[in-house]
Parts: sequence; C-alpha cells; structure tokens
Amino acid sequence: MTDPQRILSVTELNRMARSILEQSFPLFWISGEISNLTRAASGHWYFSLKDQGAQVRCVMFRGRNSALDWIPREGDKVEARAVVTLYEARGDFQLTVEFLQRAGLGNLFEAYEKLKAQLAAEGLFAAEHKQAIPPHPRQIGIVTSPDAAALRDVLSTLRRRMPSVNVIIYPAPVQGKGAAALIAQAIRTADQRAECDVLIVCRGGGSIEDLWQFNEEIVARAIHACHLPVISAVGHETDFTIADFVADHRAATPTAAAELTTPDRQSLLRSLQLHRDRLARTMQNHIDQRNQKLDYLSRRLVSPLQQAEHRRQHLQQLQLRLMRAMEQRLQRQQQRWLGLQQSLAHLNPHAVLQRGYALVEKANGELVHHSGQLAAGDMVRLKFGQGSAEAEISKPLP
Repeated sequence: MTDPQRILSVTELNRMARSILEQSFPLFWISGEISNLTRAASGHWYFSLKDQGAQVRCVMFRGRNSALDWIPREGDKVEARAVVTLYEARGDFQLTVEFLQRAGLGNLFEAYEKLKAQLAAEGLFAAEHKQAIPPHPRQIGIVTSPDAAALRDVLSTLRRRMPSVNVIIYPAPVQGKGAAALIAQAIRTADQRAECDVLIVCRGGGSIEDLWQFNEEIVARAIHACHLPVISAVGHETDFTIADFVADHRAATPTAAAELTTPDRQSLLRSLQLHRDRLARTMQNHIDQRNQKLDYLSRRLVSPLQQAEHRRQHLQQLQLRLMRAMEQRLQRQQQRWLGLQQSLAHLNPHAVLQRGYALVEKANGELVHHSGQLAAGDMVRLKFGQGSAEAEISKPLP
C-alpha cells in the first residue's frame, strides 16, 4: 500500500490499479455475446462481451486472433479465455483475450478429451500398431466426399507427382448427421476389398463442429481395425482429430497426404538419371582401366622371333663383355709380367757385370766377398760382362 498522505499522479494510479488487477485475477474463462466488434488495420480485434446485466471491453491482439480458424461476428455467443487488465492511457477496465471459441464448444472439447483418453488407454494409439506407408503404391484408396475440395486437391497432387498410380474413391459424407457411420462403413469396405496399398481418409478444413465426425468413436475403431495402412488428413495443420491419433500416419492437409503416399515422378526421374550417369561413368572407368591394362600386357607380350632376336642381342652383348674382360685381363697380366721381368733384370748379376763390375771366384769356385778371404799367391777367376780372366793375388789389401 502507498502512503495515505502521498499525492498520486493519474498515471501512477492507473499503473497501480492495473498491477493489482493483473495479480488478483488469473487466466480464466468467460462467456458472453460479442458486440461493438472492430477489426483494426493493425490486425487487433476490439469488442465487448455482454450478457443481460453487464458488458466488458475486450481486446484480442493479432498474434492471438491469427491462430483462430474462424472469424467472430456481431451477436456471436462465445467463450473467451482472458486476463483482467487496465488500459492505462484511458483508465479503461478491459479483458485481454488469449483464446476465443464459439459457446458450447467446451462440451465438445470435454467429450473429445474423454474419448481420447479412453482410446489411448485401450492401446489404439500405440506405436506398435502403426503400419509403414509403402514407398511405391500401385493403387491408392480415398475415403471422402466426391464433392469435397479436398478430393480435388488430392487427385491433382497425385496426377502431378505420379500419374501412373490408380485411385479408388470410397464415397462418404464428411459432415452432418450420420456421417461418422458412413465414413466408418467406407473404411470397412476398403479393408474388405483389399484392392489398395494404402488408404487416405480426408476432408478439408472447417470448424470443430464440421470436423467432429472424425472425432467419433465408430470412425476411430474402423481405422484401428483396418488392415490397410491408413493416413488421416483432416482439416488444416492446426486441426487434430481422434482419427489422426488412431491412423498409421497423420498428414497436415489432404495435399500433404497425397505427397506422403507417392514419390515425386520428377524426383524419381532425376534420381534415375543420376544413377544412369553414375553407372555410365563407372562402366567407362572400368573399360578404360581394362584397356590400360591390356596395353600394358600387350607391351610385355613378345613374339618368338622377337624373343630370339632379343636373346641373340643379349648373347652378343655378353660375348662383347667377355671379350673385353679377357682383353683387360690379358693386358693386366702382360703389364704384371713386364713388371716382373724388369724387376728380374735389375736383380740379374750379369746385368751388373754389363755395367763394368766383375765377379771374383777362388779356385774352388767360392765367391769372394772381401779381401780377407784371399792370401798372397791365391789364384782367382775374374768374370766380366763379356768373358773372364785368371789372376794371382800378390798382396791382399784390407
């Protein structure tokens, strides 16, 4: 609380009032009749909710009202989920609406949640019951109204993506009294005939009342009992029905269901072309490698005449090498022999005698090395380079 003696400004007062209101009133539901509805250029909605005794201003901002699949009108009975606030600039008490639905839908939502919980407890939503969608179905069944725009969307999409696929329509009304039983009967008929690879159960968008036939238990059990893979494509992306939970697959829209059941023909053709090109490149590479190996082997392959010629040339080369080796060996031996001969010549005593020296031998043939071996009167023989002579020693000298 503020000081009682403090003087507040209008802005402070409205801000405090707004804070108290927002803290005191949690998010709640309120019902009433729409009046004074204004759709501003900004996308926000401004209106009043009234009953027999009072009315309250309301605002629903664009970020919230854009999520609705219907547009309210003057006089509509509605139920709003809102918070209390105060528009400070004018001091207006108002509600900020978070969600808006037609009056009476609360009972439908309650029934929806009750049946959903019951079927979930029985295992109708269990993943182990879900069947896979065949990648290339030959025949597709469609349970819907022959006059539905959703059927045209599905057929045009199938024609564009895979014109060769066959389509069987199991007609059934998709809204109105008794439609749920007829939808369930069409599903059972498709299951009994077993002439399709996959079954699409679809209808276009609408209000929760329009889509309610697909929230009926009889439809859910017919889908669960169907042996064919079932795709549920009911309403828009934000719409969820009991049929969506029971079906093997849920598609956001009927067009999406058609895309889910068939591969794109153009994508398949492009993929086929890519594989064809890849196969051609692989084969060409294989052929090139084999040709290269063949060239290598052909270069190694020699005819007998060529082999004989190669061997003859090889023998000639060996012969030349042998002859050169023998010549070189002979030269080395000759050079060695000459060296030995020269060494022997240098050591030959007769060669020394040829240079003017002489050998002295005693009469008994003993070679005289020094004068001590001689005595006066000894007879010696002198050998020269040419010839010899005898001499008598008159006096040996030391």
